[in-house]
Order: sequence, then C-alpha cells, then structure tokens
Amino acid sequence: MNIKTRFAPSPTGRMHVGNLRTALYSYLIAKHEGGSFMLRIEDTDQERFMEEALDIIDRTMELTGLIPDEGPRKDGGVGPYVQSERCAAGIYLKYAKQLIDQGDAYYCFCTKDRLDSLKRIVAGKEISAYDKHCLHLSKAEVEANLAAGKPYVIRFNMPLTGETSFQDEIYGTITAPNEELDDLILIKSDGFPTYNFANVVDDHLMGITHVVRGNEYLSSTPKYNRIYEAFGWEIPTYVHCPLITNESGEKLSKRSGHSSFEDLLEQGFLKDAIVNFVALLGWSPAGEQEIFSLQELIEAFDYRRINKSPAVFDMTKLRWMNGEYIKKMDPEDFYQAALPYLDAALPAQCDRRKVAEMVQTRIQTFPDIAEQIDFFAELPDYDPAMYTHKKSKSTAESSLQVLTETLPLLEASEAFDNDTLFSVLKAYADEKGLKVNTVMWPLRTAVSGKAATPAGATGIMEVLGNDETVRRIRDGIARLDAAE
Repeated sequence: MNIKTRFAPSPTGRMHVGNLRTALYSYLIAKHEGGSFMLRIEDTDQERFMEEALDIIDRTMELTGLIPDEGPRKDGGVGPYVQSERCAAGIYLKYAKQLIDQGDAYYCFCTKDRLDSLKRIVAGKEISAYDKHCLHLSKAEVEANLAAGKPYVIRFNMPLTGETSFQDEIYGTITAPNEELDDLILIKSDGFPTYNFANVVDDHLMGITHVVRGNEYLSSTPKYNRIYEAFGWEIPTYVHCPLITNESGEKLSKRSGHSSFEDLLEQGFLKDAIVNFVALLGWSPAGEQEIFSLQELIEAFDYRRINKSPAVFDMTKLRWMNGEYIKKMDPEDFYQAALPYLDAALPAQCDRRKVAEMVQTRIQTFPDIAEQIDFFAELPDYDPAMYTHKKSKSTAESSLQVLTETLPLLEASEAFDNDTLFSVLKAYADEKGLKVNTVMWPLRTAVSGKAATPAGATGIMEVLGNDETVRRIRDGIARLDAAE
C-alpha cells in the first residue's frame, strides 16, 4: 500500500505546537515509507477564519521543511485543496444528499430553542442530544419545508443500540456505546459542511490512508467510522497522538506564551531545534540519540513508538537543545542571526563579530545574548569582594597590586588585540613569578564587573579598546582603595 497522509489545519491564527506536531508526524510517517504528504486547508469555520493565517501556514511549512507533495500550491489531481472551494463546487452537499437517499441522513428543521430544550440521560449523566424528531417527518413535510425556505441542517442517523469499535495504532481498540453517538450534523444551516463530515469525505476522495491527529478526537472517531461504513468506504489507519501539557501537567495553551511555532521563533529558538524538540513530544526513538536532522527523523521515525501518556513541554530541555543547535551553526549564519541582539546591547564602537564569537557557545537562545554582554555598554556597580577568588589565588591586596602594575603596561601597549595583550600580561606574570590566572582574574573583574563573562580579560579588553579598558581599571583601583 502506498501511504498517503495529510495535514489539514484550520486558518484561525498562529500554528499551535500540537498542530505542528501533527504536521510533522504526518510528514514523517509518509516519508519514512516513501509515501506522499498532502496539505489541505479546512476553512469551513467561517466565523473564526483569518486570512493572514493562510500565510502563517505556508510560512511554517516552508520554514520547517515540511513541504507538501500536493496541496493548494501544488495540484496533485484531487483538488481543490481548500474546503470552502470544495463546498462551492457542491461536493459535500452531493454526498450528504446521497446519504439522505440511502436513509442514512435526514433534513432537520428544528429551531434553536427546541434544540436547547433537549436533554437525555446517558451512562448516568445528563447530556444534550438530538431526539431524531425530524427523522420521522414525511417526504411531503420535508419537501414543503424546503419549498418554504425553512432553515435546515442535514443530520446523520446514528444507531441507538449496540456498540461501535475501531482500532487505533497507539491506543488499541476503542469502543463506544452507540447511544452516546449523537446524530451529528453533516451540513450546517449556512450550507457549509461540519468539520466531521468534510474530513471523512475529503480523506476518502483524496486517498488518505493514515490519519494523524490529537487524542481529543478519539471519542469522535466512532462517528466518523459510521459515515465511512454508510458509504461503503475503506476506513483509514488512525494514529492518535497524546496530549501536550506544560510542566505543571496542564494542557498547553496560548497563555503559556510558547504554545505556537511563531511564539518560539520570537523567543529566539531556531526552527530546526523546534522541529527536533516537537518530534520528541510523544515519540521515543529506538536509541539514545536526541539531536536529529529532519532527514534523520525520516529515517528513524516509527509511529508505533508514539506514547499514550501526555507529552510534557519541557522548556529546560528545549533551551538545552536549542543551545546545541546554536553551537553547531556556521559562524557567519550565527553572526547574522545574532546581529539584531548585538546591535541592541553594544555601543557603536564594539566589534560585533568578535562578541558574536564569544557568545556562540555560551547561549541557549538569542535573547540570552543581552545578559551575556550587557557590561560592554556599562560597567555594573559591582562589589570589590569579587576580587577575592580562591581558584586564582587572588586577594584584594594582590588584585590591587596587579591592577596598579599592569595599568601602565596596558596604556603603553602599541597594539590592543587579544594576542598582544595576552603576551604583555603573560610576560608580567612570569617576571613577578605569578600564575597567569592570578593576573587575569582582577583584570577581568575590573573590565567587566561580573563573575562570569563570555571571554577572558584580554578578549574583553580588545573589544572595549584602550581608553575604556584603562578607565575601568582605574575605577577598579579606586574601588579597592576605598574598600581598605
């Protein structure tokens, strides 16, 4: 069997992480088996439709590399690929009327007030459920209502007794009592199909073999299968994915601030790292590998290893993974990506390329750059106690001596690059019988005012330049003098 999967988003806003995972898993299932991957736009919910969301979908697919083999921009012979266009072509109404002719569906003319009044007890709980009132209308009554232009929907006639079962690749056999299967609406009063009906019709007509979606649709699937069976169509293979939660076990929502692909991009995460991370939200690879390119994911992905348990969106892990991707970036690509953050944090005279080299292996997201390099713009008001450092064997007294004695050497240095400065200071250390660290620690403290920096003393001094370096060392001497 040639596998064909689809991603069928609704253009209602930014792409949620769960939707991105559905697209990714659908893509990987198809490509792992040499099959095809299709994009279909489900815009039947006209009240929530957002024109700009279409661009978001296209941009996300392109950025992530999940390029469909067919879809709105690439005809594969089973279009249109936008449901509103399929609706305009009369596709859904045609099949709904076929079900009416078969006795599997019927026109419903009930008013909203009547529908709101309907309640029944199922499994000890009161639920709203249609009572099949219009199923019993005579043909003449139906025709009279239609001729009078009375608003209607088309409903599917679900059985009230027995059970409906189906096999899910992840959750196994799922069984639902038929009495819980309400007579779902196929065609709404505005003429548009419901999500449930359009999915079934489109998946069949477009040759979809594997349907990937979130496990919130498990309870709806028996209804879909009843429609498949009414038409005599083959039921696809179902792959329902687990819920994605935050670290507190709550469903990932827009309030979390990182629920969409674009949220994450804006927070400084790399697209490839996001894709890699999302792939692991519910799927476990066979080995210990965690860093995957898209091609490696295609080769490794076995959907049978998708878990049933909720997947936790672990921001700490995503930050770690993103940091690993940043470390592997081409230096020029990293520089270009980091430049807006460097420009925002650095004085004009600072060499941005040199600072980019300093921070590339020390950050996990691009906004981390600001905290790493803020001292270049302004020396923080630091505590002179920082000059005392056990590892470098520095004390306030030895630090004051180093700063005082190296200041004229630095002022006199003809070149102010990292290598020259290191040679000057190394020679001083050798002359005084000191370890290099004992010299560098007080100097790094003086020029940065921080205990942790993205580079050593001489690298920082090179970026600051002679005048600013000298000014900061004099400031350090004054702080140590005042602390005595």
